[in-house]
Amino acid sequence: MRILGGVISAISEAAAQYNPEPLPPRTHYSNIEANESEEVRQFRRLFAQLAGDDMEVSATELMNILNKVVTRHPDLKTDGFGVDTCRSMVAVMDSDTTGKLGFEEFKYLWNNIKKWQAIYKQFDVDRSGTIGSSELPGAFEAAGFHLNEHLYNMIIRRYSDEGGNMDFDNFISCLVRLDAMFRAFKSLDKDGTGQIQVNIQEWLQLTMYS
Repeated sequence: MRILGGVISAISEAAAQYNPEPLPPRTHYSNIEANESEEVRQFRRLFAQLAGDDMEVSATELMNILNKVVTRHPDLKTDGFGVDTCRSMVAVMDSDTTGKLGFEEFKYLWNNIKKWQAIYKQFDVDRSGTIGSSELPGAFEAAGFHLNEHLYNMIIRRYSDEGGNMDFDNFISCLVRLDAMFRAFKSLDKDGTGQIQVNIQEWLQLTMYS
């Protein structure tokens, strides 16, 4: 309980400084707004090609998409995105628990991945293809996450190798989870006090489907 309390306290401190875009509401693909930009319409066409007949992206489809992308960037060191990692990424973005991502959910995730990829390259100052432990705080702060030393150490133990280096797929996986955790915390902190109370069912819903 002491460890859990410390984690929640650290998250509450960091969440106060994190202002993510709200996760967009899930809409049917055919519900295209007349005032959409050409860029969004082009993205819809891309999504239609990637998603298949059901117009949703599954964990396996997401894995295939991401692995195709990283093969075009040899400067990104990665073992590739595994299906379990992608299943977790889908879960934390899946607002209606269908197990797949609709257009708006996928667009939100895709835009974040593009932004975080640029940050990853920017803070890989030694061009090793990884983010070292000394480079990590700057990279996370650039992404909007201001964490304390305790959380950084936990993240390094979970997502980095024995030398403290984090590759691209682990970097993205970590930021997707952080983004989801902070959004969940803010949604529960309705009074903006920096503190939340959850019962066992709420806690299990937050932690098990991720």
